[in-house]
Amino acid sequence: MASKQPSKLSGFVYSNNGWKYSAATRYALFLLLGVFLYVSLAPDLLPKRYDIKENTYSAKEIPAPKQILDTKATLKAQETAAEAVSNRYTIIPLRADTVINALLDRIDGLNQDDLISQTEKVDIYKEVIPQRANDYIVSFINSSRNSGTYSDTLLTEMQRVIEEQAYVIPEETYIKIPRLTAQDIIEMKPVARDIVTKLMNDQITDAQAARAKVAEQVSTSSLSQRTAREVVQELVRLVITPNKFYDEEATKEAKVQARENTPDVYIEQGDTLVAKGDLITPELYELLDENDLLSSEINYWPQLALLLLSALLASGLLMFIRYTGGTAGFKYNNSQLLMLVLVILITIVTMRLAAFLQTDTRYYVGFLAPVALGAMLIAMLLDTSLAFFCSVLFSILSSIILNVHQNTVFDFTFGFFALVVSLVAIFATHRAGQRSTLLKGGIMVSLFGSVTVFMLTLLGGGVWNETQTLYAIGFAFAGGLLTAVLVIGLMPFFEATFGILSALKLVELSNPNHPLLRKLLTETPGTYHHSVMVGNLSEAAAEAIGADGLLCRVGSYYHDIGKTKRPFYFIENQNNMENPHDSIEPKLSKSIIVAHARDGVEMLKEYKLPKPIRDIAEQHHGTTFLHYFYHKALKLAEEKGTEPDFTEEDFRYPGPKAQSKEAAVVGIADSVEAAVRSLRQPTVVQVETMIEKIIKSRLDDHQFDDCDLTIKELDTIARTLKETVMGIFHSRIEYPEEVKKQKKEEGAVNP
Repeated sequence: MASKQPSKLSGFVYSNNGWKYSAATRYALFLLLGVFLYVSLAPDLLPKRYDIKENTYSAKEIPAPKQILDTKATLKAQETAAEAVSNRYTIIPLRADTVINALLDRIDGLNQDDLISQTEKVDIYKEVIPQRANDYIVSFINSSRNSGTYSDTLLTEMQRVIEEQAYVIPEETYIKIPRLTAQDIIEMKPVARDIVTKLMNDQITDAQAARAKVAEQVSTSSLSQRTAREVVQELVRLVITPNKFYDEEATKEAKVQARENTPDVYIEQGDTLVAKGDLITPELYELLDENDLLSSEINYWPQLALLLLSALLASGLLMFIRYTGGTAGFKYNNSQLLMLVLVILITIVTMRLAAFLQTDTRYYVGFLAPVALGAMLIAMLLDTSLAFFCSVLFSILSSIILNVHQNTVFDFTFGFFALVVSLVAIFATHRAGQRSTLLKGGIMVSLFGSVTVFMLTLLGGGVWNETQTLYAIGFAFAGGLLTAVLVIGLMPFFEATFGILSALKLVELSNPNHPLLRKLLTETPGTYHHSVMVGNLSEAAAEAIGADGLLCRVGSYYHDIGKTKRPFYFIENQNNMENPHDSIEPKLSKSIIVAHARDGVEMLKEYKLPKPIRDIAEQHHGTTFLHYFYHKALKLAEEKGTEPDFTEEDFRYPGPKAQSKEAAVVGIADSVEAAVRSLRQPTVVQVETMIEKIIKSRLDDHQFDDCDLTIKELDTIARTLKETVMGIFHSRIEYPEEVKKQKKEEGAVNP
C-alpha cells in the first residue's frame, strides 16, 4: 500500500499549498514564456512597419530590414550595360576574285570579235562590266536569303552599304579596254586576282580606303604596259566592296545578353532605404509595400507563424516537464518553474545583447553570446535531463537571434555551436561540488566552442577568411569564459531568491568550519558524532530510492542543532554524569526534548540556512510519540493515586510530519542510529528486526502521509540501512553462529 498521494486531475498535481502548487499559476508561467518568446523573436522574424503616406515626406530614416532588390537601380544598371555594348559586325566573305576573272574573260572574248566595232565595244563594256559586278552581289544575296545563312536584316544592310559605296569606272577606261590584246589579258588575270584576294582578306567597312591601296599594288606588280595597269586598277576598284557589315540583330542580342548578365542591384540590410525628409514617391511607396513595411498593409501570416513557433517551443517544454514528472505529473513546484522561465529569459537577453553588436561584416561577434549559460544553470539548479532538453531549445533560439542572413530563418552555424557548448557545459558541471568546477567548465566550453568554430570554418569550404576565422575562434573562447563568470555570479542569486539548494551550496554547508557545525562539535560532541552517523545512513538510503542523498547528508548534520541549547538533557552528551531527566517532571522533560526541533529551526533561520535544511530539522521527528516519558508520567500519577491530567497527544512532537522523502529518510535514519547505539552487543537479527520495527511503527503512526514514499521504497530503505549499519558498526555487530564459524575458518586460511 502506497503512502498518501496528493489528488491528481488530468496528470497535474493539485494542492492547497498556495501559488507554488497552483495549476493556474503553472499555466500562466508557460503562457508568459510563450509571450516572451514571441516578443524576443519578433525583431528577427517580423518586419518593422511605418506609418507613411504616399507623396509625403518621411519623418524618419527607414533602414532596410533585409536585403531588398532595387528594381529601379537594377534597370538603370542594365541599360547602362546595354549602352556600353558596341555595334556588332558580321564578316561576309565575297568572292571578288571570281568576279574579276569573269570580267577579264568577257573582255578577252569581246575584244577578239572583229565583227563588233570599237565604238560598240565601248558601249557594251559600259553596260556589261558594272552589270556583271552588280549581278554577283544580287545573286549572292538571293542565294544567302534562300539558304538562311544570314538574316534578312543583315543582307538588306549589306545591299545598302554596297550600293552606297559602289565604284564608277571612269569613261576613258572603257575606251582603253578594247585596245587590250589576248596576251595583255593573260598577264592581267593573275595580277588582278592576287590584288583582289589580298585586299578582300582584310575586314572592309569602307571600300574607299581599300581602293586607295590598289594603285600601289598595281604599280609594284609585274604588269609593264600602261594600259593594262590602268584597266586592272579600275576593274579591281570596281569589284572591291565592303565585307564587314553592321549586324542589327546581333547587336540587339548582345544588348539583351548584357542586360541579362548585369547583376541585380540590392539594398543591403541596414542600408538606408528612405532617408529622413525624402519624398515618398509612388515607386518608393510601392517598394515599401512590397516589403511589408507599411503599417496600413499588415500581413498577419508572419505573425501567425511566429505565434505558432512560440507556442510550439513553450508547449514542448511543458510536455517534457510533464512527461518526466512521473506519476505526480510535475516534479517541480511553481517557484522552480518561475526560476526556469527566468533562466531562459536571461539566456535570451544575453543572446540579444550579442546580436546587437553583430553586423553583416562582424557576424562572428555572435560567438561571444554565453549560450551555454542557461543549460549550465538548469543542470545545477534543477535537473540534468531538463538541461539537455533546454540545450535544444537554446540552439533553436540562437540560430534565429544570431542569424545575420535574411534569406534564411535559421543559421545552422550558430545553432550547432550553441548545441555543442551547451552539452559540454552540462557534462562538465552537472555534478559540480566546488565553485572552481564552474571555472573549469567554462574553460571546457571555451575549448570545445573554439574547436567547433574552426571545424565549421573548414566545412564551409573557405567561406570565411583567415582574419574572420581567428576573430570567430577568439570570440567563442571568450564566450566560454563569460559563461563561467555569469554562472558564478548568478548562482548565489538563484539559491537565495528561490531557496534552491544546489550541490555547490550543499557542499559549502557541509564544511566542518561552518559556525553551527563548529558549535555542534565543541559543545555537543556526542550529538555531532550522532549527526555524522545519521548523515551516512540517510545518504545511502536516499540514493537507493532516487532521492537527494547529498541533501540528506547535509540536513543530517544540522538536524539536531537545537540540542546545543540544552546539551546535557540528551543521552549522547551525558558522559559520566547523572541523567537530568531523573530529577524533573516527565512533562518538563518532554518539553525540553521536543523543543530541540523548534530551537534548531530558529538557529538555522538566524544563520540563514536554506529552507530545505530547516525543513529537515523541523520535520525529522514528525509527530512521533515519546513513549518513555508518557509511561513515566503514567507511573508517577499511579503512585500519587491521581487521575492523569494528560493524553498521548500531549507527549507527541508538534510536527509537522515529513513533507519530503528526504525529511522522512533522515527521520528514519535518526531513529535507527540511536537504536543501534543503544544496543550493547547487537546482532544481525536484532539490527534487521529493529529497523523493520522502526519503519513499521512510523508507517502505522501515519508519519509518511504527507510525503510520497511508497511501500516498495520503504523496503528499499530498510534493506539499505541494514547494509550500511553493518558496514559502519561492523566490529560491534555479532553474527549468527554459522556466520561466525565461517569467518573464523576464512581468517585461518587468510590470516
